[in-house]
Amino acid sequence: MKKKFLLAAVFICLFSRMVFAQGVNLMEMTQKSGIWLYWDSLAQSGMMEKDGHHLSFKLGDTFVLEDFKSLAEVDAPYIENGMLMVTPAFASYMEKFFGGEDVAPHYRVGVILIDPGHGGKDPGASGEVEVNGRKVKIKEKDVCLSIGLKLRDYLQKAYPDKQILMTRDTDVYLKLDERTEIANSIKLGENEAILYVSIHVNSSLDKSASGYEVWYLSPDYRRQVLDRQVSDDKNVQSILNDLLEEEYTTESILIAKFILDGIGAQVGNLSKSRGSKEEEWFVVRNSKMPSVLVETGFLSNENEAKLLMDDEYLNKIAVGIYNGLQAFVSHFERSRGFTGSN
Repeated sequence: MKKKFLLAAVFICLFSRMVFAQGVNLMEMTQKSGIWLYWDSLAQSGMMEKDGHHLSFKLGDTFVLEDFKSLAEVDAPYIENGMLMVTPAFASYMEKFFGGEDVAPHYRVGVILIDPGHGGKDPGASGEVEVNGRKVKIKEKDVCLSIGLKLRDYLQKAYPDKQILMTRDTDVYLKLDERTEIANSIKLGENEAILYVSIHVNSSLDKSASGYEVWYLSPDYRRQVLDRQVSDDKNVQSILNDLLEEEYTTESILIAKFILDGIGAQVGNLSKSRGSKEEEWFVVRNSKMPSVLVETGFLSNENEAKLLMDDEYLNKIAVGIYNGLQAFVSHFERSRGFTGSN
């Protein structure tokens, strides 16, 4: 009986090792292979990049998106003991894909669109501050435009080879759908991408609320980002759209992080970071591109309202957003093989 029990235990141990050996730890594999891996545990999706090649994948899906344009059928990634795993077949496919001699298209950021919130008959939020003994009203639309113009100037100087556009550069009123129509109608060159940055100022019934934050589209919301039918198979079309949407979501999260870091480095302890947030803002959810919405502070907070009246402070905000966008552009273009001048 003891011998049978021992043999059974050995068999179970060997079987467990065989099963475990079938899985490949994706994090370890990418680190050893020099592949950049981003994994969003909330959206259950990720992307990998190396030498201009790119793969988007989603937990449980048996398809990956290659270099933004085509689908490949592979074994589905899965979670085991809290680790992101793939099968040996998936690992072999990865090695072949990233080790190929063909160079993937060199993607670059061709356009950055700045969207100062509100304008014209829509003042947005407002606040009052005391200046030299008298009350002065400050409007969100004016703060947004001031920051937007400063940001535009910095970007134009840094990137003469890119289109730096604004939805408005004067005090005019634009409906929300007009803003996203502007963004989605911009013509891009071959292998070019566009970034969308919407600038706003916060307000709250809680007068003590303060700080800056960056919103991006919730992974729970899905846009129809493909305007053309690329396959007669509706399932393939849906999967391809979801994977491309995951790409936009992931990049928006990265932009949000870089902008938060950029603003923080500029304003220091003058204001605090409230972090990145998820939401289905109209101007973000209807933009078919990586997009974020920056809330630069609270006009309902008297101390912060005073800061947002200070041109020097607005310049710090603009520089912070600029530095964040510059960091993302460098990452985006470097990881996709673009070596042109910035």
